Amino acid sequence: MNDIADPTEAAPPKTTLRHRLYHGETTINFVGRKNVWFVVSGLVILAGLISLLAQGLNYGIDFKGGTSWEVPAPGVSVAQARDAVRPLGLGEATIQTVGGDRIRVASGNQTPEQQTKISQALAELAKVDAGQVSVNDVGPSWGKAVTKKARNALIVFFILISAYISLRFEWKMAVAALGAVVHDILVTVGVYSISRFEVTPATVVAFLTILGYSLYDTIVVFDKVEENTKGLGATGRFTYSDTVNLSMNQVLMRSLNTSIVAIMPIVSILVIGAGVLGATTLNDFGLALLVGLLTGAYSSIFVASPILAMLKEREPRYAGVRQRLTAKGGAGLLTPAAAAALAGGAGGGAGPVRARPGARPPVRSRSAVRDDDDDELLVPSRPGPSGQAQQPRPKQVPRPGAPRGRKKGKKR
Repeated sequence: MNDIADPTEAAPPKTTLRHRLYHGETTINFVGRKNVWFVVSGLVILAGLISLLAQGLNYGIDFKGGTSWEVPAPGVSVAQARDAVRPLGLGEATIQTVGGDRIRVASGNQTPEQQTKISQALAELAKVDAGQVSVNDVGPSWGKAVTKKARNALIVFFILISAYISLRFEWKMAVAALGAVVHDILVTVGVYSISRFEVTPATVVAFLTILGYSLYDTIVVFDKVEENTKGLGATGRFTYSDTVNLSMNQVLMRSLNTSIVAIMPIVSILVIGAGVLGATTLNDFGLALLVGLLTGAYSSIFVASPILAMLKEREPRYAGVRQRLTAKGGAGLLTPAAAAALAGGAGGGAGPVRARPGARPPVRSRSAVRDDDDDELLVPSRPGPSGQAQQPRPKQVPRPGAPRGRKKGKKR
C-alpha cells in the first residue's frame, strides 16, 4: 500500500516563539515571576551602587574643568596622538577623533608652559603650525551649572508626570510608573560607573530623553491594563494579576517591535558613525541612549506592571476575587487570542458579526458559556432579517433546589 498523505489531515501546530507572539498565543506569567525580575534588577542596581561609592562617575572636563586641544590631523590615529603626548604626562588623557580629520585631547587643568609644550607636540605630529592648535580652558563652574539645571529638570519631570498619571489613571499607577523610572536611573548611572563611560553634557541630554521613552512605553501598558480591567476584569472571573498578565501578553509584540526599531538607529550611530566614520563625539549620546532604551523596555514590562499588580491586589475588592477564585482552583491565564474570542463572543466590543447571505448560523452548545455569579446561559445568536447576527439573549436557569413555578395550561 502506498503511503499517501491525507489532504484533510491537520498540519502539526507551530509552536515557535515567533509564531505564538504574532498570533497571540503567549501566556507568559509576568506577575507570577516578579521575584525573578526584582532579583535581577536588584543585583544590577547593587553592583552599580557599589561602583558608584567606590570610584564614582567619570566626568568629562565640562563638569570637572580642564584643558582641551584640537588640531587638524588627517591620517593621524588616536594611538599616535596618545604616544605623542604621553611623555608630557597625558598618557591617560581623553583623545577623540572629531569630524573625521581632527584630533581632540582633553585633560585636567595645565599651566601655560605645559599648554605650550602640548600644543607644539600636537603641531609636530600633525605637521602644521602651532598656531593651528586651538586651546580651550573650561572651568568647573560651568559643569556645576549644568548639573544643577539637570537636577531641576528631573524634579519638574517627576512632579508633572506624577500629576498626569494620577489624573489620567490613578495614583497607584503613578507610583508604579515612577518606580520604573527610578529603576532606569539607577541602572543607567550604575552602568556608566562600572564601564567608566565619560559623562558629558550630551550624556545628560540623552539621559533625560530615555526617561521620556521609558515612561511612554509604561503608559501604553497601563492603558491596556485599564481597558482589560473595565472589560474582562469586571466579570470577577480573573484576578487583577491575571488581567495584568493578559495585558502584557497583548502588548508584548508591540513593545518588542518598538524597542527594536528605536535601538537600530542607535546601534548604527555607534557602529557606523563612531566606528566607521570616526565621529567619536557621538559615543556619549549614543551609549546613553542605548543603555536607557534597553533598560526602559525592560522596566516597563518586568518592573512597572508587577509593582502595579502588587499594589492593586491589596484592595479589598481584588483580594476577595482572588480568595474566591483560589477556592475554586483558579481561572488560569488567557492568551490574547482567547481573550479576543471571549470578548467577541460576549459582544464586548467586537462589533456585529456579518453573516454571508444564505449561510447557516453557527451552532453553539447551550452549555458553552455560563456565568458563575448569576447562572445565566447564553443562548446561540440567530441571524436577523438583514443577515446580521443578533446579540445572544440570556436565559434564566433556576438554581438547584429553587421552587419551580407551575406551568400555565388550560383550566379543567
